[in-house]
Amino acid sequence: MWTTAPALAVSAEQRQVLEKWIRAHNAPRSVVMRSQIILHAADGQANHAIAERLGITRTTVLLWRERFREGGLEGLRKIAPGRGRKPVISAAKVDEIVHATLHAKPPGATQWSCRSMAQAMGVSPDTVNRIWRAHQLQPHRVETFKLSNDPRFSEKLVDVVGLYLNPPEHAVVLCVDEKSQIQALQRTQPGLPMKKGRCGTMTHDYKRHGTASLFAALELLEGKVIGQVHRRHRHQEFLTFLRQLDHQFPADLDLHLILDNYGTHSHPTVQAWLTKHRRFQLHFIPTSSSWLNLVERWFAELTEKAIRRGSFCSLADLVAAIDDFMDAYNQSSKPFVWTATAQQISEKIARCRAITRTEH
Repeated sequence: MWTTAPALAVSAEQRQVLEKWIRAHNAPRSVVMRSQIILHAADGQANHAIAERLGITRTTVLLWRERFREGGLEGLRKIAPGRGRKPVISAAKVDEIVHATLHAKPPGATQWSCRSMAQAMGVSPDTVNRIWRAHQLQPHRVETFKLSNDPRFSEKLVDVVGLYLNPPEHAVVLCVDEKSQIQALQRTQPGLPMKKGRCGTMTHDYKRHGTASLFAALELLEGKVIGQVHRRHRHQEFLTFLRQLDHQFPADLDLHLILDNYGTHSHPTVQAWLTKHRRFQLHFIPTSSSWLNLVERWFAELTEKAIRRGSFCSLADLVAAIDDFMDAYNQSSKPFVWTATAQQISEKIARCRAITRTEH
């Protein structure tokens, strides 16, 4: 039989901390168990009784009593070195792989794969994958961008962002653009339906049934969309859309239109019509800055949810699908909220320009 060990000396401050660890919802389970051992030992309970109560071995109780006597509270939180297999990839090799991923290219290719990097560095592909994941490197991915060279970039940026962040009173702000060349594609065969363990399918080939152009205006404050679908994309169709906007909103409200620099928007016929309709005020985004027009965000929704996976046996089917999506969207529309200031955008673009100059 074991003799009962004397009560463990635990100060009031240490007891308070141990009780806090036990109550904490995010405390590791191992730390909670060690804190319980010390508190039971401080109450004078026998080691074998503590082990039985906590469902552990007596050796574990003895271990953490000793750790607490030697290191106090910090002794309970330290993790002993593992006895498993030690890493065989040195820190220098990891740095070499990361540097090569960022600053070099494999022979005859534009980017590294895990296998080409593994072969070049004399390690396994799994090792390369682990290093890339740890450093958040994805050499197989690339994102597109373009910096605007518009000489009036700052002026236009401040103008458009000002409308987003501080829209004028007694006026309506509309983000206007055209989504041209929308193809009415009909899949050559019906796709297989989705089921457990398999996503829906669609054939890779298709028949073309013509194209359409969507003229759309996104209302900034309410998020509703007004649209017209036409066969062609000319200034005549744009004028027809402007007339719809003119009839859509009360005559006592000014209409501020945010749009790009496409030629139809500045056509002489359009300019002559705008001269007679003074409540229309056009605000042009900088060139190569479509991301500044919020209606582009809605176009992405339309493409993803109504067009990309659709199959249309005629142009009329495509137009009907677009109209149905607009109607459903407007029933539960929510505005897209712009948060970035013009200064924040300018600083980010300045950093990007500095990086591109450095790289080249």
